[in-house]
Amino acid sequence: MVNQGKHSILGILVSAVDYETTVSAVTEAALARRGMAVSATAVHGIMTGCLDQHHKHRLNSLDFVIPDGQPVKWALRWLHRVRLPDRVYGPQLMLDVCATAERLKLPVFFYGSTDKILTGLTANLRKKFPGLEIAGVESSRFRCLSSQERQEVICHITDSGARIVFVALGCPRQEVWAYEFRNALSVSVIAVGGAFAVHARAVAQAPEWMQKRGLEWIFRLASEPRRLWKRYVFLSPLFLIGVCLQKLGFPFATGGRKPSGEMLYG
Repeated sequence: MVNQGKHSILGILVSAVDYETTVSAVTEAALARRGMAVSATAVHGIMTGCLDQHHKHRLNSLDFVIPDGQPVKWALRWLHRVRLPDRVYGPQLMLDVCATAERLKLPVFFYGSTDKILTGLTANLRKKFPGLEIAGVESSRFRCLSSQERQEVICHITDSGARIVFVALGCPRQEVWAYEFRNALSVSVIAVGGAFAVHARAVAQAPEWMQKRGLEWIFRLASEPRRLWKRYVFLSPLFLIGVCLQKLGFPFATGGRKPSGEMLYG
């Protein structure tokens, strides 16, 4: 297992961990019924936290912000001399956690995305992990939740008996959800981005050679240009500039500002 602590990338504290360490921490918290929050974070997530002080506080309050993207892994190495065997890719992490949850009889819950995606996701996971207990699913409302709706979500997940909750609401909504719901649920919450759609086979993954060389963004941009062009045209260059500035000694504070109220996405 690899756990080299947390290191700042543009003020966001990224956990230098591998798959084994992350899966172990998630399942140990689930067995102990202890609240835990993990986010698989790529460049977009780092930049969102860097540019929004409230969101920086949320990210830095999570237990693990793991290097989902190759550029984040490379930044850890360049800035902090941290060498990881691989990034911790959200879709693969989800499979690893499900495999361990199956073995340890830990019920899982899937929150977010659409009913169609959730149907495909659960069908495929039941084939891959026949002993996995899927305690429940709930699709996103694609808006902020009222206080009453928040309580309904808490009751739904609690009553299901789930010990691990996977959340797919997109960045930054899923990290807000993890931050707001972790302690209320006393479960392991894992924000996995597009993993639901990947395992529902609703979207294609970039070839492995592109993923390993940090070229996944080209594949994704070509697949969803209208949705993703701003992310890659603006945020990726800003990330590169920021990492260079940090390398030169420019300080990026890690504190952020605690939000004054709840922002209940669902």
